Amino acid sequence: MSSMSLKPGVISGNDYQTLLAACKDGGYALPAVNVVGTDSINAVMEAAAKNNADVIVQLSNGGAQFYAGKGMPDSFEAKVLGAVSAARHVHLLAEHYGICVVLHTDHADKKLIPWIEALLDHGEAFYKETGKPLFTSHMLDLSAEEIDFNLSESARLLKRMVKIDMSIEIELGVTGGEEDGVGSDEVDNDKLYTQPEDCLKAWELLSPIGHFSLAASFGNVHGVYKPGNVQLRPEILQASQALVQSTHNTGANPLDLVFHGGSGSEKAKIEEAIGYGVFKMNIDTDTQFAFAEGSGKFVFENEKAFKHQIDPEDGTPYKKFYDPRKWLRAGEEAMIARLDEAFTDLKSTGKSLAVKKSEELAA
Repeated sequence: MSSMSLKPGVISGNDYQTLLAACKDGGYALPAVNVVGTDSINAVMEAAAKNNADVIVQLSNGGAQFYAGKGMPDSFEAKVLGAVSAARHVHLLAEHYGICVVLHTDHADKKLIPWIEALLDHGEAFYKETGKPLFTSHMLDLSAEEIDFNLSESARLLKRMVKIDMSIEIELGVTGGEEDGVGSDEVDNDKLYTQPEDCLKAWELLSPIGHFSLAASFGNVHGVYKPGNVQLRPEILQASQALVQSTHNTGANPLDLVFHGGSGSEKAKIEEAIGYGVFKMNIDTDTQFAFAEGSGKFVFENEKAFKHQIDPEDGTPYKKFYDPRKWLRAGEEAMIARLDEAFTDLKSTGKSLAVKKSEELAA
């Protein structure tokens, strides 16, 4: 087993930082895929195993609520318990897929701070029970607030997280568009670009406390827009890295950077961003569409089976077509195909750090 090998399963703490260092040193990044149920979680893990790659599974508050079931009456409790249930699902199965999985929650703005605090309550209990945190990291997205509040709240929560081997993701500058009730399409253009001085401020406050990753905006927008509407400027990331490096005499690319709104982005811009220390690219819109397109194609091709249990003309039974395992699987397969493309774009195919069973036996 090489020194860079990690035990397959959900990773956290030092193992998470080992994986991030491998990404940055190796010039690749991991797709971070928003999930809403076991179908999408399993598809992400299957795609990672197929590509011999590690991956980031993440839940928004809305995805967590959906995971718990739309029929649950208390929406706050559903957001908490759905996230806990999804995390336990991944903890149970990830090791058996033979990959390393980073478990993360996405975009929690000011009104969702109580959601993060409730998840930390569960995370602390899980840590006491297992010696591991429930999630690898949580995102606190206070980019719409004043920077001093953003950073002080991030510091307050990071102090709690480090006690259970967790990391935090923060955002500086605003990612355009809207995702699960967080964000807005009406954002001043200058706010779509983070200032390097703000990144330095975050480094100086948070790095003495514990590990943090940074979603620094460089024109990112959630969703897919027609060409020309989104002007990505990855050179902003380069300037931020250079300022921290020169001020604190660090190694190259000291910040662990996150690329939000990755769906539909130009491949050349993705490659450039990875060169500036991006280890994680969020992909949600494209994987949602892939799942819908795959399952929809199956429905359209077998239209009669979704109108009749038995063919009204010749009596053919259609159970093998309307069985949810058929059309949900078609969605999973299409999502996996889109993730094949993402792993290729991010250059992470074949680079899993998870030690394989054959290596384990040899060791």
